Amino acid sequence: MTRTFLGMPATAPAGVGHLRGEEPFPAAARRALADAQLRRNLGHATATIRAKSAGVIGEVPDWERLRAAGSAIKADVLARLPELLEQLEAAVTAAGGVVHWAADANEANAIVVDLVRATGSDRVIKVKSMATQEIGLNEALEAAGIAPVETDLAELIVQLGEDRPSHILVPAIHRNRAEIREIFLRAMPGVDPELTDEPAVLAAAARRFLRQTFLSTSVAVSGANFAVAETGTLAVVESEGNGRMCLTLPRTLITVMGVEKVVPTWRDLEVFLQLLPRASTGERMNPYTSMWTGVTPGDGPQAFHLVLLDNGRSAVLADEVGRQALHCIRCSACLNVCPVYERTGGHAYGSVYPGPIGAVLSPQLTGVADNASLPYASSLCGACYDACPVKINIPELLVHLRDQAPHPRGEAAVMAAAAYAMDHPALYAAAQRATRLSRLTGRRGRGLPPPLSGWTAGRDLPEVPAQTFRQWWAQR
Repeated sequence: MTRTFLGMPATAPAGVGHLRGEEPFPAAARRALADAQLRRNLGHATATIRAKSAGVIGEVPDWERLRAAGSAIKADVLARLPELLEQLEAAVTAAGGVVHWAADANEANAIVVDLVRATGSDRVIKVKSMATQEIGLNEALEAAGIAPVETDLAELIVQLGEDRPSHILVPAIHRNRAEIREIFLRAMPGVDPELTDEPAVLAAAARRFLRQTFLSTSVAVSGANFAVAETGTLAVVESEGNGRMCLTLPRTLITVMGVEKVVPTWRDLEVFLQLLPRASTGERMNPYTSMWTGVTPGDGPQAFHLVLLDNGRSAVLADEVGRQALHCIRCSACLNVCPVYERTGGHAYGSVYPGPIGAVLSPQLTGVADNASLPYASSLCGACYDACPVKINIPELLVHLRDQAPHPRGEAAVMAAAAYAMDHPALYAAAQRATRLSRLTGRRGRGLPPPLSGWTAGRDLPEVPAQTFRQWWAQR
């Protein structure tokens, strides 16, 4: 059995999974900004979720204390992660499950493919899972001749549309109902050709399509929102009931879980089951909270496998500042309040983890050089920090990662020249007087020549004041 040694960091391998984009964020964002329909879809959806979430959070008098508790629990988990994972492994094994350790995406995919092949099945049903998207499990299964079927409605829309998820919680947030109707008519077997775009009608069509699949597929693959170390219990929370079907009907259940999802006790789980629904879907509690512990004879899956995934998480853990990104409970609250995400959507980030949390998590999982533009995909407004239910200081992480990102030599030279000028008062005063020449660069610096034009491509050059501070002071 391959073991993952926490504290010996290795980043997620290239060429597998969905953590790296094909182009830098600025180029992808520029194209997204030109899509008016995408911006309308995102604006409507994020505004709706924000309002709903704010309403139910406002009902909780101790919300800030819950946030502090969630943050403290996560910090404790990371401080003793090896111990808790070994405790989880022992509890799952004692309850009849089998635990597998995967150092990276390649190992995890190979483990799952071998487990499915051993059952003789050529199809699996899937519960929505960020971890399996991260490692590219669907592609690995298809390459092995095994058909994965997404059962979450939004994930099904993405799969049938041969698309990519664009939101952690609502993967098809970039699609409106007319587009979903066209996808169903084009790709869903047996769909009524008179299908309308009414939400209830679209949901009913998906239900009919999935019902027979649920009843005839013997293997399911899931993620996990949480795992309780003291008992070996795993938890999946969802809103549609498809997860409950996948977790109870098949004979074999395979769960792929990031190592950071463990919590020590049931009392700790209680905190997150209050935080997650209000911060994510704007609900007081999740409609479906499914929990299972190993194998129960005659009830539910009779074979259970837990794949514990590292895939760069040890590299994140090794960074004392960056490790707080592993506190994330995948609620998507930061996406819903982010002005950058609302205008560009999730595809611009290139990773399965979009938005503010993706801008700090993906670069750490892959190595900052492979996602060097993502820490700059933010205005540093701080809305994400205020919204995060476990108080991840995303602005602090963005600045921290910007410092680690590769910088052009020209930038270093400019910064060194600025530092030298500021250290010499006469030179600094001359530089202030010279700023009047900035009028020659055009409105807000748009006329600057390369390479200086790269700075103003995403920023406005401030208007030069009529007087410098020194001149104003001298007159008084």
